[in-house]
Amino acid sequence: MDISTIGPLLPEIIMAASALLVLLFELVIRKKETAGLLSIISVAIVAYYIPQSFGKAFGGMFISDGYSVFFKFIFFINLILTVLLSMRYLVIEKSNHGEYYALIMFSTLGMMIMASAGDLIVLYLGLELMALSTYVLAGFIRHDIRSNEAAIKYFLLGAFSSALLLYGITIIYGLTGTTDISLIGAAVAEKGLSTPLFLSIIFLMVAFGFKIALAPFHMWAPDVYEGAPTSITAFMSVGPKAAGFAAFGRVFLTGFGSLSADWTGILIVLSILTMAVGNIIAIQQSNIKRMLAYSSVAHAGYAVLGIIVGGAEGISAMMNYLFIYGFMNIGAFAVVIMLRSEGFQGEALEDFKGLARTHPLAAAMMLVFMFSLTGIPIPPTAGFIGKFYLFKAVIGAGYIWLAVVAVIFSAISAYFYLRVVMYMYMLEPEGEAVTLSLSPSLGLALLITTIAVIFIGLYPSPLLSFARLAAG
Repeated sequence: MDISTIGPLLPEIIMAASALLVLLFELVIRKKETAGLLSIISVAIVAYYIPQSFGKAFGGMFISDGYSVFFKFIFFINLILTVLLSMRYLVIEKSNHGEYYALIMFSTLGMMIMASAGDLIVLYLGLELMALSTYVLAGFIRHDIRSNEAAIKYFLLGAFSSALLLYGITIIYGLTGTTDISLIGAAVAEKGLSTPLFLSIIFLMVAFGFKIALAPFHMWAPDVYEGAPTSITAFMSVGPKAAGFAAFGRVFLTGFGSLSADWTGILIVLSILTMAVGNIIAIQQSNIKRMLAYSSVAHAGYAVLGIIVGGAEGISAMMNYLFIYGFMNIGAFAVVIMLRSEGFQGEALEDFKGLARTHPLAAAMMLVFMFSLTGIPIPPTAGFIGKFYLFKAVIGAGYIWLAVVAVIFSAISAYFYLRVVMYMYMLEPEGEAVTLSLSPSLGLALLITTIAVIFIGLYPSPLLSFARLAAG
């Protein structure tokens, strides 16, 4: 086979081979953290070949373009940071098994395929590879009943959403005679909207809504986020969500772009409902992981505004937002992991009481992440930049009222984010001081996320340019 034929697939081939190598490597090593280091090295090699992989393979079924490459860098950063979070955490949880890192790599491979899918069948294959790996990771702490419950709930609801996706694909194939997304777009533009086609669009919208946790299809997220290992909760809150948005954007704007007037209204309702459910229910949470789960739901409601706007402006704003969201959300989960120790979960809001007095540096980093997630402009954080350009795109598209609604819900979110800050800085610690489980790898992850959130907040131009170029 000519190497040029598989050139666009080279990063995925290297990732698959590396994941298998890590899986085999786990059998012959005693220090399981070495498998984690090998996975980071593998991702670095894959990233090196990304710029050389632009093009199409298998007749356009697989597309490596600026759009997919941008999302792949989100996946790579997500993988690297998750591995850094996991090395010490798995030891504390007594679940330090090397296949953990291989499963993260297989899940990331599925995300990469989803982002590059030019065909609905390829999209489904990537989605299932990502989902099956993540189901196992959610239940990785086998002796923890919460982890087992998370895996079962995630699997059952994930299987249901996959069935809806397949049913939607089946109807589309019957109407257009193809599963190629570009050809579907051409056929839909020519034939116009019909009742079966509208039904298929609804099925796909619901399926993607499950994957990115849009309300009312978010019911799995709080329980799964709380029960899964915290490092995997961080992983799931960024990677699979970004992959779902990558597929959502390509399918709806390329395949159904000519019918945007017919499905945009539904998406607006889902966006508002998602922001409302995520932000309002998060106020009631006393568990940090559940609070961040509902926060993640709310952020999906913000990000979907980019698809509603469409075009290069809307899509680049969405991509920029998801990139920033990855750093600030993983950083917040990293602080939660730092509080985890033998016999102490560190997940309750009460556990953060007086943290600024006992561990001022940890509290300062959590403050940065909470301010960024809120989107407050002072101090300048990446979260404000993400929301600013997203809301700017919404206003530019003429949806001024929708931008106002989003700003109101952002103001509501300040209550539960800043409540964490209040607990850390305005309350006295109770009982014995919390012992931090800080390892070099976890410290590096915290350093990367903190610097990224502050740097992007001060100097966002490179990221904004990259997103606009990729969206174009």
